[in-house]
Amino acid sequence: MKKILMLTGAVAFFNLTSCTTKKEEKKEESQFSITNPLKTDTSFTKEYVSQIRSVRNIEIRAQEKGYLQNIYVDEGQSVKAGQLLFRIMPKLYEAELLKAQAEVKEAQIELQNVKLLADKNVVSRNEQAVAQAKLDAAKAEVSLAKLHLSFTEIKAPFDGTIDRIPMKLGSLIDEGALLTSLSDNSQVFAYFNVSEPEYLSYQMNVKDRGDKKVSLLLANNQVLSEKGNVEVIESEFNGETGNIAFRARFPNANKLLKNGETGKIQMVVPLRGALIIPQKATYEIQDKMYVFVVGKDDVIHSRNITIASEMPDLYVVGSGLSETDKILLEGVQKVKDDEKIRYKFQDPKEVISHLRLKAE
Repeated sequence: MKKILMLTGAVAFFNLTSCTTKKEEKKEESQFSITNPLKTDTSFTKEYVSQIRSVRNIEIRAQEKGYLQNIYVDEGQSVKAGQLLFRIMPKLYEAELLKAQAEVKEAQIELQNVKLLADKNVVSRNEQAVAQAKLDAAKAEVSLAKLHLSFTEIKAPFDGTIDRIPMKLGSLIDEGALLTSLSDNSQVFAYFNVSEPEYLSYQMNVKDRGDKKVSLLLANNQVLSEKGNVEVIESEFNGETGNIAFRARFPNANKLLKNGETGKIQMVVPLRGALIIPQKATYEIQDKMYVFVVGKDDVIHSRNITIASEMPDLYVVGSGLSETDKILLEGVQKVKDDEKIRYKFQDPKEVISHLRLKAE
């Protein structure tokens, strides 16, 4: 019986010792990495959704009513300024011109007769003036008829590319009917919206901003080979969105970009004296961002911070931290507030060097 008790006690002691050893080993393994926020000068690329517009894009509309007699171009065709695009049947307007020209001849003959009579004092000079006015009115009708006749020929006002042609040959065209659109794609504008804080930063940091060059990320996730220039900012903010529109101009020599395309403007934003921390050192609760700060006696405390900017793998801290604070780098989901931890310190520059964005 004593042997059995001794054996049981030995097993219990062994199990207790084993459990204690495992807990100690687990405790030994619970060593966390900490670091400091890094204060440095750097930059990051901000993306903005943009709409592409041709430098010139107009609707070509009929200025006279009639049947569409000729279409001289095709959809997608490049045309030159002054090139004939469409012709509306001109017969009616040709007849009106002939009638107006005949009325001019009649008025000229009448004026000659009245002048001869006025010279002989048969009629007054007032009647000669009336005949002259009739001639002037007839000439004006000729000019108007020529203008209407010219409207039957629709020509390109500038070099560009023809869009869709909705009307077909023989269609009855009303005055003002849409015949096609014409786009000048030699250059394009990219419009994008910027928030008020970003606008203020852009305008107030002219020296830090450098040049006004921006890149354009296309819909296939490839960056346009040529950069554009930010050249225009609208005069007022949108009351509903709180944004203001910027416009960048891009060269388009190969005509790759078309009116109506979409893309993303990539603008390099410089940061001077930015306080940077890894994103993995943070956690979020109810739309608020927190980090664990190591205090006295190696006890950690959660602290609310604000984020000024976001970059790949990194946050720029707006408030809540200083560069001397020690923050938990990894394992934020494994610890609790007011918990004492064991840790090893990692140099912030070394930590940043292993992330996608490196400090300058």
